[in-house]
Amino acid sequence: MHLALVHDWLNQIGGAEDVLEALVGMFPRAPIYTSMYWREGMPETYRAWNIRTTWMNHLPGIYRHHQPYLPLYPLAFARLDLSGYDLVLSNKSGFCHGVRAGEAAHICYCLTPTRYVWDFDAYAAREALPPVLRTVLRPLVALLRRWDYQAAQRVNHFVAISTEVQARIRRTYGRDSVVIHPPVDSARFRPAPTHDDYYLIVSRLIPYRRIDLAVRAFNQLGLPLVIAGDGRDREALEALAGPTITFLGRVPDEDLPVLFARCRAYVLPGEEDFGIAPVQAQAAGRPVIAYGAGGALDTVIDGATGVFFREPTPEALVAAVRTFDSNAIDSHVCRANAERFAVEVFKEKLSQFIRDKVTRGQGDRGRA
Repeated sequence: MHLALVHDWLNQIGGAEDVLEALVGMFPRAPIYTSMYWREGMPETYRAWNIRTTWMNHLPGIYRHHQPYLPLYPLAFARLDLSGYDLVLSNKSGFCHGVRAGEAAHICYCLTPTRYVWDFDAYAAREALPPVLRTVLRPLVALLRRWDYQAAQRVNHFVAISTEVQARIRRTYGRDSVVIHPPVDSARFRPAPTHDDYYLIVSRLIPYRRIDLAVRAFNQLGLPLVIAGDGRDREALEALAGPTITFLGRVPDEDLPVLFARCRAYVLPGEEDFGIAPVQAQAAGRPVIAYGAGGALDTVIDGATGVFFREPTPEALVAAVRTFDSNAIDSHVCRANAERFAVEVFKEKLSQFIRDKVTRGQGDRGRA
């Protein structure tokens, strides 16, 4: 089967790139079409891939600052004609589902409907966009919504990463989807015989992750919180943090298993579309204290592998930490729950979905 992979951009590492790596593992000969590729900033293993970029790859400063070019992504992907393939598999959180697939079957693995288009007010508030800029951007956002919706109607089949994203796809695009959770390399993580007293966050330090909420909560608690990761919010978060909060910056992948296994509990303060780190924590036998929304509802079993707090406030998180007994959680139950999201489970489910949908006919539109 002649297959093409499509990805929004390749200038940073996150959950989308974890999915892409699994897709490349499934289809190692498939070319990867993307808007731009920062060769020096991405893992060296990517250099062996057949990556094909658009004209956006030559725009000044795009590798480090791709957000200002937001209006151009639809133009770039709309010009990509992939109709010569049997199957187009897009890995989308932005606009890459807008490629021209023609008669090829197009399966969209949807990380989320384009967040900054369909949830613009919340995005603008998190990014602290000036009121004048918000007003100027609204007509553009309206145009992008129209394009994004129309592009979604040309997709043959949608796959959602969580039940929350499945609901968003229905609400935003009016399309059905099936849920296949993203791959998590759970084999890297193992429970430790004992743990330390620190609570843990592993995350990019950006506004929607709500790390500020956790910092405020642990300032009140006076308990040790270790934050691994980097991002544009780091300086502000460090200024906000009290003496019990430690920032590690970017932690090498090889150090993460021990960091997870030795924590008292993992903290997820914001709403995630899925959330790989909480699954990694459970794979290491540790419970999760999570805001009870989004992907956490799929990945954490309340009372068995963690606990939810229901309001996105520091006070709600404080109450959850104070009442939650992490020692009452069975590490083996956490581990077993994490294995539901293993890489091989993802590959088998997606492979079966592709077999079912391509076998039924490439022109089968409008179904899951």
